Amino acid sequence: MMSKQILKRVVITGMGVVAPNAINVSDFYKSLKIGKSGLTYDQQLADLSFGCRVSGTPHLTVEHIAKYFTPLQLRGLKASGLVYGVIAGKDAFKDAGLTVADKGCALSDFGIVMGTGQSGGEKFREAIHLIDDGRVRRLGSTSVIQTMTSGVSAWLSGELGAGNMVTSNSSACCTGTEAFIMGYERIAYGKATQMLVGSTSDSGPYIWGGFDAMRILPTGYNNHPEQASRPFSDDAAGFVPGSGAGVMVLEELDSALKRGATIYGEVLGGSLNSGGHRGSGSMTAPNGDAVQQCIQQAVEQSGVSNKDIDAINGHITATGKDGYEVSNWVEGLQLINQFPYLNSFKSTVGHCLAAAGSIELVGAILQLKHQEIFPNQNITKLHSDINAIYPAEKIPTKVVQTDIDILIKASFGFGDVNAAVVLKRWKDELNND
Repeated sequence: MMSKQILKRVVITGMGVVAPNAINVSDFYKSLKIGKSGLTYDQQLADLSFGCRVSGTPHLTVEHIAKYFTPLQLRGLKASGLVYGVIAGKDAFKDAGLTVADKGCALSDFGIVMGTGQSGGEKFREAIHLIDDGRVRRLGSTSVIQTMTSGVSAWLSGELGAGNMVTSNSSACCTGTEAFIMGYERIAYGKATQMLVGSTSDSGPYIWGGFDAMRILPTGYNNHPEQASRPFSDDAAGFVPGSGAGVMVLEELDSALKRGATIYGEVLGGSLNSGGHRGSGSMTAPNGDAVQQCIQQAVEQSGVSNKDIDAINGHITATGKDGYEVSNWVEGLQLINQFPYLNSFKSTVGHCLAAAGSIELVGAILQLKHQEIFPNQNITKLHSDINAIYPAEKIPTKVVQTDIDILIKASFGFGDVNAAVVLKRWKDELNND
């Protein structure tokens, strides 16, 4: 009989973010705390006759981008998601205090999981026109890396010298949270020491057009973009498309302690599953039973109980499914008398699609670090379905200073896929602080 493997403890030692309302972790923290919105009127969407003309697009200057790419690398670079991912990835690596591998040998214990949904939409558009015009040789040498899903992980591997597993995942809105769990498991099972994990998503009409066609984006707030994303509210009218990247460095605890790394929090465990498009599930709708099972499995695998959870960072997209998600949290965690604080960051950053989970994980980890619940914005009146099952004071509209020991974050995506991860506040166990 084989003995059960003892999993290694995993902590978070670095973070980087490129979000609609901030392009570094420090500013992201300030923006989430004060409820600063990154949603703006998008003239390009208006010119293309989109119904929704609001987007959450990171505001990167040419000067800022030039700090991360050489002039040669910038030549013909049109994949915005790759740009976001490389910036956030290099920032997270630097924040963790890691050293780039020298030219002689890759870092065999350091790997990368960077996911995305679609990559290089603008580059694809350029390539299609050039090919159709018989000008194939004008595509340039970087067209492949800009448009392949693993382009961002491959690019970062070359920049940093990753010698462990280097890959990309793609699971719609779950992508970032899934990448986080994949990296955690890699370390927990002793196959890596550090993993750079996260996800990125392109900006622009070629990414967002399909959602506008589905009529699931808000159209009544084009003149008031900051009010367009309304999670939990009775007048939620659809999700606002966003983009960006979130990246974290996960590390085996002994390694982090040995090198004196800053520790943001500990990863206790996580769960991934699918509803299989059965029951209430479909390509665009979640199977509630599977959602609840994912939540329950994440808690069970983390070795905590439901009553230990102090905060929930939900997926909550500002659509008609908000109430259904809240009911699945209530059922999944068997909430009766004790309710954790519940929030969503989509009121200020929109729905960043493949980057949603990773950007929101950075925010969730910041809540743990600062012992604060960041406010929900744009709730005119709590939706009646939510108000009937969840205390309004636990869905705060102002920042709350409180003790957060255990936080659970989840993402639920197109294709009926689910991801949930449980995080713990870091305390120096030697000093009990």
